Amino acid sequence: MDSVDSGFLRVLAGEVVSPPPVWVMRQAGRYLPEYRAVRAQARDFLHFCYTPALATEVTLQPIRRFGLDASIIFSDILVVPHGLGRKVEFKEGEGPVLEPITPAEVARLGHPDSMRDFLAPVYEAVSTTRAALPPQVPLIGFCGAPWTVATYMIQGRGGDRAPARAWAYRNPEAMQGLLDILVEASVVHLAAKVAAGAAALQIFESWAEGLPPAVFRQMVVAPIARIVAGLRARGVMTPVIAFPRGAGLNLEGFAAETGVDAIGIDTATDLGRARDLAGPRADGRALATQGNIDPQVMVVGGQALRDAVSRTLAATRGVPHVVNLGHGITPDADPAHMAELVRLVRQGAA
Repeated sequence: MDSVDSGFLRVLAGEVVSPPPVWVMRQAGRYLPEYRAVRAQARDFLHFCYTPALATEVTLQPIRRFGLDASIIFSDILVVPHGLGRKVEFKEGEGPVLEPITPAEVARLGHPDSMRDFLAPVYEAVSTTRAALPPQVPLIGFCGAPWTVATYMIQGRGGDRAPARAWAYRNPEAMQGLLDILVEASVVHLAAKVAAGAAALQIFESWAEGLPPAVFRQMVVAPIARIVAGLRARGVMTPVIAFPRGAGLNLEGFAAETGVDAIGIDTATDLGRARDLAGPRADGRALATQGNIDPQVMVVGGQALRDAVSRTLAATRGVPHVVNLGHGITPDADPAHMAELVRLVRQGAA
């Protein structure tokens, strides 16, 4: 079922909405006691992601509690390499651990089309969540950007991306082959989420920081542009948000060349740039922006939170903008501060 009368979707279409819609990255997460209670029912994190009833429940929790303007399906970006046949584990206190891929193994990855059966529980969770959400609350489906997912696959974990860059320099053909597979897999994955009920999509490029401009265009801009084009070629016209964290001076080029409908702006970027990014595109529509409140104000609350919301509303007045954080909400955030964030946005931080 498509969402109706959604300010969030109107913003993604280039419309200025007042008050602006608000949702928060990682809003279904460990800062909520009800999330932790559900998490305890799963034997491990991947089992959590692949159990539709559990994934649906935690996706709905922040909507019930805070009345946010958009919902994002509970899952993880690393279900894609898992679906392509790579070993993926989530270790307590350590995070995701993968078996590092070798150049020779790139050609032996599973075909993206075969991934759909493996990830069927994810798409079922999208469907059941969409059915349970209020009709005016859109559901966001997401994936990790090819460069971000590739770095996990190459290094076997997160952290410093220097080893992934070195691997790419040493193995340019294998690197391009890996990006090609991840582009196709991302298109398949996102299209399946739309078919199951997602009304918007977000691509998380978590590791755009520190890349030389030419490498940024090759590893970040080109793959995401191909994902957007691939979706459109399949007839998927669902709006796409991209969050290129750390893009810095590359942000304007990213916005101009990827074809996305909205740009997520990170905490370190001046939100005043939203006005420059929002200039009309080739189709005449304004590019929407999203972000970029510091997640730490959700820990501290009080005047710091009030000031952050006030600055955000002032900087984005008159442009299509979604209020969000500049990165995911942290486990030590106070749920009361999420409620206050929503209240402040809807009351104009008065």
